Parts: sequence; structure tokens; C-alpha cells
Amino acid sequence: MGYSRRVRIGILGGTFDPPHIVHMVVAESALLQLDLDTVWFVPAGFPWQKSGRSVTPARHRWAMTVATTSDIPYFEADDREIRRSGSTYTIDTLSGMEAGRPVLILGADAAARLPSWHRADEVIERARIAVAPRPGTERDSVERAVGTHVEWLDVPPLDLSGTELRRRAAEGLSLRFLVREPVREYIGLHGLYRTPPGGTD
Repeated sequence: MGYSRRVRIGILGGTFDPPHIVHMVVAESALLQLDLDTVWFVPAGFPWQKSGRSVTPARHRWAMTVATTSDIPYFEADDREIRRSGSTYTIDTLSGMEAGRPVLILGADAAARLPSWHRADEVIERARIAVAPRPGTERDSVERAVGTHVEWLDVPPLDLSGTELRRRAAEGLSLRFLVREPVREYIGLHGLYRTPPGGTD
């Protein structure tokens, strides 16, 4: 008698303003190192932790996320947070999933802030936490926040952020090879990031 194996899912959430090569490398690393079947890229609808800066409208961030993932069979763009009204909380995304314990993929800086998240204890309970090292964030601070059971990813030390990419775009500098080519074309077509960025991500 046959049976169907549960799909092993990784969730990479973020503002994706814009999605860039570090997101791709981290997702690929998690997929291979943790034996996942797929990684969902889940752009935040209204990212409450970034309320201090202007965030590009969700329709653009969603389109860029689709452009980043559409031709990679084991990556998937998921719009559940874009469709949700009000502030975007990770626990709502996890609660809305079918039975199973997905892997929540975080950068070390985000993982160190996890205790400040809405219903953080439930997030840690409902998901395995995989963390990619980030310059400037020590492992000890992550493990104090999340626990020593965190699964560390072996990721090349790439220091790139959406803030840096928005700054480059505003100054007319090239984004080629820093984002996927369809994303670079989308940014140009829609005139995104023509003004200097605010905040960090």
C-alpha cells in the first residue's frame, strides 16, 4: 500500500523591496542543507516592523517576487500575506498552513529580533528556525533570542541589503547581477527607487 510523503517546506519571508541575490542564495542553501522540497518566498503585505520608512507598494514587491522565482521549480512565490489586510504577522502565516512544521528561514539580524515579534513563542513552537549568518550579528545573540536548537546555514558571507540596492538605483548605478534580470527590468520599467531610500532592511 502506497503513501504520500509530507512536503517539506521552507518559508523565506521579507519585504522583498527588492528581492535580490542574497535571498536566492539563502533559499538555495536551506533547500539543500535541510533537505527541503520547496522554499516559499512570502512578501509581507504591511510589514509592521518597517513602519518607520516608506515601503514600495505590495503590487510591485509581489511582481518582483514572482519574477525572481517563476522559472525555478523548487521556489514558489506565495501571496498570502499580500492578500491579508492589516499588519502582517508571521504567526498568522504559520497558523494558516496545513499540518506540519515548516522551516522558517531567517537572517541572523532578523532572528536576533525574534522575541519582539507578535506571539514570538508560538512562532518558535510552530516552526523549525534556520538562520543564515549576517555581518554584525553574533551567534550568541541569536541563540539567546531563539534557543540553541537553531539550525545554522552554511551561506557565503554576502553583505547586501534592499537599502543598498534602493540607494544604488536612486543614484543611477547598475543593479545588474545583484537582482535577477527580470527584476532589474521591472524596476526600470516602473521607475522604482528613483528617490533615496529610508530605513534599513
